[in-house]
Amino acid sequence: MHPRTRELMDHLDSQRAILRAAFDAVPAGARDRPPASDRWSPAEIVEHLALVEQRVGSALAARIASARAEGLGVDPSNEPVLPTLDLERVASRRTRVNAPETSHPSGLDAETAWAALERAGTAVRETLRSADGLALGTITHPHPFFGSLSLYEWFALIGSHEARHAAQIREIVELSAAQSPASQPS
Repeated sequence: MHPRTRELMDHLDSQRAILRAAFDAVPAGARDRPPASDRWSPAEIVEHLALVEQRVGSALAARIASARAEGLGVDPSNEPVLPTLDLERVASRRTRVNAPETSHPSGLDAETAWAALERAGTAVRETLRSADGLALGTITHPHPFFGSLSLYEWFALIGSHEARHAAQIREIVELSAAQSPASQPS
């Protein structure tokens, strides 16, 4: 496997593990409950990620297929790509971003939402694997918030998007703990 493909696969896997740990920290009975009327529940957050990854994965697969048809070559560089990207900008929770309506959850339960995310993540990884060694840095695709991104940036963004929402889930856990009767002074 090309070093850049391996780097991005490792990034996707490590961010998924962080998300899973955050999700698992939510008691099973609380995963479907939003922390407030204007906030998503952990299950809805996961469903949102599944919707985004399914849509983005399909778009990236189409861009790769088109570039292949146009004669996309191999990537001559083995240099790491992640250190060249501002992934903190994606993962940071300092700026609230309103997701487009097409990325809003429909209300899947926690187990079904996680299964949908697993399917979407598998498809994203298969798309990346299918493009192993190709010059993905030369292909761009527009992002509504970040502008034109290379496909390397898009794959990295997927992982960092999961990190952003893992932090959101941890915030929910902390908020729930602070609001529980057991945490109140007697």
